[in-house]
Amino acid sequence: MKDSIDGKALVYCDGAFNTPNGKTAHGLVRFTERYEVVGVLDTTYAGQDAGEVLDGKPNGIPIFKDFEAAIEKLRSDNNLPKSLVIGLAPDGGRLPNEAKATLKKALQMGWNIDSGLHDFLTNDAVLMQIAAENNCRIRDVRKTPDRDKLHFFTGDIEKVDCLKLAVLGTDSALGKRTTAWLLVHGFQKSGLKAEMIGTGQTAWMQGAKYSMVMDSCINDFVSGEIEHAVVSAFKNEKPDVIVIEGQGSLMNPAYPGGFEILAAGRPDYVVLQHAPKRQEYDGFPGYKMHSLKEQINAIEVISGKKVIAITVNHEDMVEDEILEACKQITLETKLPAFDVLKYGVEGLIEILSEKL
Repeated sequence: MKDSIDGKALVYCDGAFNTPNGKTAHGLVRFTERYEVVGVLDTTYAGQDAGEVLDGKPNGIPIFKDFEAAIEKLRSDNNLPKSLVIGLAPDGGRLPNEAKATLKKALQMGWNIDSGLHDFLTNDAVLMQIAAENNCRIRDVRKTPDRDKLHFFTGDIEKVDCLKLAVLGTDSALGKRTTAWLLVHGFQKSGLKAEMIGTGQTAWMQGAKYSMVMDSCINDFVSGEIEHAVVSAFKNEKPDVIVIEGQGSLMNPAYPGGFEILAAGRPDYVVLQHAPKRQEYDGFPGYKMHSLKEQINAIEVISGKKVIAITVNHEDMVEDEILEACKQITLETKLPAFDVLKYGVEGLIEILSEKL
């Protein structure tokens, strides 16, 4: 097994696991090369297996009711981690006040803390003092690099001549990142060299070597940072395929995203993630989602590139509904539709490989 980049980690996700606000934890439970996840903190699902709760597939990652319960069990198993990772991804990226007591306990034990929130923990004098006293690190993944380290768009993206795919979505918190990773791993399994371009904090936490955090980057440099990540991956790795993770959706009122990826990443094709049962934009009752046809049209008009397939998020569906939903999407859009999380990515990889 490949060694993790930053060692063992416990993931804090109290009250949010198996909800849209726990999507960072979900990503880490499903896959990460940065950490070896030894447990999740969440009172709601305490005592259960994280993989079983999330996907119906046990993965041996236990859920603990609180920090003390985790310490007792992990210490007895000689499995204490080096880090506490914030697995929350709430609207606005704010840290709940009640979480700070757990963070202090972790720092007092000499653990590092990684956070992908907009609330920068390194601005908290009390937490930083405890970290200094215990010789440990607090790392804010979403903290923008100094401006002299940021990149402006150059046009070098035109030199990238491998297949470039963007995984965009019809809404936020929809599974775009998970689908992007599944595609990367699916291409690799088929014998092709594929690289992931992360555009959010969770992809970085999962170990994406080439990444930037789009929603906290200074606007003038967003396109340049996307281009730099893609060009660097192409130059350094010489891949057959580059897969770019999407953010938000073109018409989400609070999280409009995807235009910069189309403009700067210049994908050859778009894979569009969609939740058929979702009627309103995530977290915003009264804001009705645009139809799938409208969203496809917007992407194709803006980019001049084709949506090549639809990937289905099966939230609020029973299993018998999933394949029928895929069939109906194909009838409506004339595009192949797949639930890659439920049934695997092989069929989609076969279609995409024809474009190489």
